[in-house]
Amino acid sequence: MSFVSLFFWVSLAQAGGETTGPAAAAPPAWAQFVPFIFIFLIMYALIIRPQQKKAKEHDALLKKLKIGDKVSTASGIVGVITQIKQNSVSLRSADSKLEMLLPSIDRVLKEKDSPEA
Repeated sequence: MSFVSLFFWVSLAQAGGETTGPAAAAPPAWAQFVPFIFIFLIMYALIIRPQQKKAKEHDALLKKLKIGDKVSTASGIVGVITQIKQNSVSLRSADSKLEMLLPSIDRVLKEKDSPEA
């Protein structure tokens, strides 16, 4: 097959069939944004909303902290709260006294007033 015949077949394929009927109407401009809207809604439902819910629960946990609660930090330190400041807490862990930032408190293991299990 020579280059000229290849060029002929490619140009014929690109030309397509000539239609004598009316041209198809182009879709509206907003239609190209529909897939992006669906992707955003799926991301919101699967990622953003659960993270917001978890942050709200963590904020509620931090507001309920009191002196004497046994807590675990994000770094794995377990201790008892001895002092609560505006942005930090003092923990007693074994023979050490540590000052940790308040958001690093991961969970309350045992509240001060709760009976031991």
